[in-house]
Amino acid sequence: MSTIYFPAIVEGNARSGYSVFFPDLPGLASAGDTLQEAALHAAEGLRGHVQMMAEEGLAVPAASELDRVARDPDVKEAARILVPVEVPSARALRVNVTLPEDLLQRIDRKSANRSRFLAEAAERALATDAPPSRKRAGATKKKQRPRA
Repeated sequence: MSTIYFPAIVEGNARSGYSVFFPDLPGLASAGDTLQEAALHAAEGLRGHVQMMAEEGLAVPAASELDRVARDPDVKEAARILVPVEVPSARALRVNVTLPEDLLQRIDRKSANRSRFLAEAAERALATDAPPSRKRAGATKKKQRPRA
């Protein structure tokens, strides 16, 4: 995956709220009651939009440079922000993995496509802020002997 920073235009004010749109992605917009909420919703919307494009096999456009986005005199800008998004690679790689037989059987009962199942599980695990687990499958912790 690579990270792309899309320029976004925030319009509105603290009284009426804020809306955000992306000049490079027509139709994508979000909103929030505060600038921070609007920016967070913009990031969430952008993630979903890029994920949908990837699932449909559509190419994600290149992001414009923030300074090169033309100003629209009809838009009362509150801010211009860069919103990061991870763009999935279009290239898939074949890997060889070793799994316990019973785990593989459970995967097969849940999904007809092992690769997709494992990729989606990995995406969910990597989406959390929790540190990765260092425990290996089947590994047991050594019991320590009491000291004399």
